[in-house]
Amino acid sequence: QVQLVESGGGLVQPGGSLRLSCAASGSIFSINAMGWYRQAPGKQRELVAAITSGGSTNYADSVKGRFTISRDNAKNTVYLQMNSLKPEDTAVYYCKVVVTLLDGYEYDYWGQGTQVTVSS
Repeated sequence: QVQLVESGGGLVQPGGSLRLSCAASGSIFSINAMGWYRQAPGKQRELVAAITSGGSTNYADSVKGRFTISRDNAKNTVYLQMNSLKPEDTAVYYCKVVVTLLDGYEYDYWGQGTQVTVSS
């Protein structure tokens, strides 16, 4: 099994910054893609940013130029640096990792979610 521990959410004023972290642990052979999703009240969960094992990144248009996703493979951790935050960024943010376990199969795992609130 794989455990994901998220941290870094909170309350921030518009224009402020936050950094989210998500650390994976368990019987992992390799971590493939890692990503961040968010879900605002009454809305569907949406992709915010993703990063492949090779470091290629993909961002939602709404966060391009403001958010940066990165990963530390030695720590099995993915980060989301969020700058110039806007009230519309308010949501619960979830990390997702695609891992290959020791059985050789690929699985998706989700974090527990961390609340990000942007408000004055």
